[in-house]
Amino acid sequence: VQLQASGGGLVQAGGSLRLSCAASGRTFSNIDMGWFRQAPGKEREFVAASRGIGESTVYADSVQGRFTISRDNAKNTLYLQMNSLKPEDTAVYYCAASAAASYSLTYYRRTTSYDYWGQGTQVTVSS
Repeated sequence: VQLQASGGGLVQAGGSLRLSCAASGRTFSNIDMGWFRQAPGKEREFVAASRGIGESTVYADSVQGRFTISRDNAKNTLYLQMNSLKPEDTAVYYCAASAAASYSLTYYRRTTSYDYWGQGTQVTVSS
């Protein structure tokens, strides 16, 4: 699976951005996918995940209610709509795909659950 993330940029606090992740190389509708982010000097952290079958979603507490993960299977694309952005959302955002599957949504919160990663897109939120 090849992943290409885009859509990052500079935005003021309170603003919005939509990230996209184009996938290729496998049947997209069956792939469980997630978004992670990494700020300078910090570990990569979970943001949101979307299961391919059933399309259930899970979010980090820090973005719940502000971010929405979605997917367009016809376009093989994963999205992350980010609203009410805060300076602490500043990070490089990565999309990822999992080769396995789990009934537990907790599984998708772990970086080790993902086998394929995009190159990252920078999001900077100014105060």
